[in-house]
Amino acid sequence: MLKKLTLTHWIFVGIVLGILAGWLGGEPILVVTDPLADIFLRLLKMIIVPLIVGSITSGVLGVGDTRNLGRLGGKTLLYYLSTSTIAILTGLVLVNLVEPGFGAQLELGAAPEIEETDSGAVWGIILRMIPENPIRAMVEGDMLAVIFFSILFGLFVTRLPEKGRAFFTELFDQLFAVMMKMTRFVILFAPVGIFGLIAGIVAETGFSAFGSLLKFFLVVLFALLFHAFVSLPLLLRFVGKVRNPYRHFGFMTEAVLTAFSTASSNATLPLTIRCVEENSGVSNKTSSFVLPIGATINMDGTALYECVVAMFIAQVYGIDLSFFQQFVVVFTALLTSIGVAGVPMASLVAISIILKTVGLPLEGIGLIMVTDRVLDMVRTSVNVWSDSCGAVIIARTEGEKTNLA
Repeated sequence: MLKKLTLTHWIFVGIVLGILAGWLGGEPILVVTDPLADIFLRLLKMIIVPLIVGSITSGVLGVGDTRNLGRLGGKTLLYYLSTSTIAILTGLVLVNLVEPGFGAQLELGAAPEIEETDSGAVWGIILRMIPENPIRAMVEGDMLAVIFFSILFGLFVTRLPEKGRAFFTELFDQLFAVMMKMTRFVILFAPVGIFGLIAGIVAETGFSAFGSLLKFFLVVLFALLFHAFVSLPLLLRFVGKVRNPYRHFGFMTEAVLTAFSTASSNATLPLTIRCVEENSGVSNKTSSFVLPIGATINMDGTALYECVVAMFIAQVYGIDLSFFQQFVVVFTALLTSIGVAGVPMASLVAISIILKTVGLPLEGIGLIMVTDRVLDMVRTSVNVWSDSCGAVIIARTEGEKTNLA
C-alpha cells in the first residue's frame, strides 16, 4: 500500500503529523523539528539562483526571435498586473463591506523591526531591477536583479553568430536540466521538511493565536480563497479556454502544499516548474520564462493582503479613508507587491510603505502580527497558484497543446 502513495500523499502525511507533533509535543519538540525544517529550506534556497539563471536564460534563448520574446513578455506582464489588480480590488470591496476594524478593541502587539520607508521606496524597487554587480545580486539573492540580467544576457546571446549562439544555448539548456534533476532530488525531502515546519509553527503559536483578530482573519482568508477558486479559474476558463480549471489545481497540489508550508514562492519555484511542465503539460519554453518572473513579481495574495491590512488599520484607528486615499492604497499595493521578495514576512516591509504613503501610523503593523504567519502561508499558496495559472493561460494563447482540454 505504501508504494501506491505519491509525493502529494506524503506531503499531506507530513502536514498532519506536523500538526499532531506540534500540538502534543509543544515547544520541547522544536529541538527535533527546527533542524528538519532548516535543512529543507536551505536545500531549496541552494538551488534557487542557479535554477532561475538557467531557466530564464534558457527560456529567452528558446523563444528565439526578439519579436516572439516581446510578445511573450508582454503577455506575461499583462497577466500578472491584471490578476494582482483583481486580487487587490477583491480585498478592497470585502474589507469595505465587512469593516472588520471598526469598533475592534485591540491592543498593539509587538511591532516588528522594519527599516523606515517612504513613498520613494517605490522608485527604489524599480532601480533594484538593474544590478550594479550581477554576481553580487546572485550572492545576495536579489531576484529582480537576477531576472533582469538573465533576460538581458539571453537577449544579446540571440544576436551572436550561429556558432556562439549554439554554444550558449546548449550550455544553459544543460544547466537548466541539471538544476531540474537536483530539484527532483531535493523535493524527495519535502514531506520531512514540511513536517518540521508545520510542527514548529503549531508548537510556537498554538491554535488560539488569532482569536482576537478572527474577523480580520476571516475577511483576508475569504478574499484569498475567492480569488484562488473563483477569479483565477474564470480566467483559465475564458482566457485560457481550459474546460475544467480545477483539474489544473489537482495537478498543482504538490506545489501549492509546499508553498503553504514554506511560505516562500521562491523556495517553491522548482516544484512549481516541475508540476506545470510534467503534470499540466506546459512547454519548457513557456514555463522557464513565465514562472521565475512570476515567483518574483506576481504576488496576488500579497497585494490583496497589503490592501486589506492598510484598510483594517485605518478602521481600527477610526480613520475614514477617502476614495482617492483608497485608490492610492490600491496603486501602492500593486507597485510594492511587484518588488516584494518571495520570502516569509517580506510583505510587512511593503505594508509599511503603504501606511506611510497614506499617512497611517506605522505602529499599526503590530496589530496584525498575531495572524500574519498563518495568512502568510495562505497568500503564498495563492501567489504560486496564480503563477501556474499564468503559465497555462499564456501557453494556451500561444497555441500550445497542454494536458488541460
